[in-house]
Amino acid sequence: MKKCEAEPYRDIDFSDGKRGPVIEPEPGKTKIAIRLDNRVIEHFRALVERAGGGNYQTLINDALVDQIQQASMLDTVRQILREEISAGKVRQLAPRRSTGASVRKVSAGR
Repeated sequence: MKKCEAEPYRDIDFSDGKRGPVIEPEPGKTKIAIRLDNRVIEHFRALVERAGGGNYQTLINDALVDQIQQASMLDTVRQILREEISAGKVRQLAPRRSTGASVRKVSAGR
């Protein structure tokens, strides 16, 4: 076993030091504490491991942002449909095509 020696004592001047993070957080992000199911954490950690590195918290954030965008898009489509229906601009859908079997029966009957 290798023996370790303690570093010699040094006087370090912290009089100009400032409290707080060394690297400022990204704007628009807030640090919170949240309780998630173990399955959620394990899933995102496994994704990071398979990718060869990264941050599982970033993946969770990205998944939540994607969910918000998807919900927003669906709300927009629903609103457009409501407006079109109320304006009477939506036409009835074209009738569905019949199956090949019924087409053959009609053809054979002629």
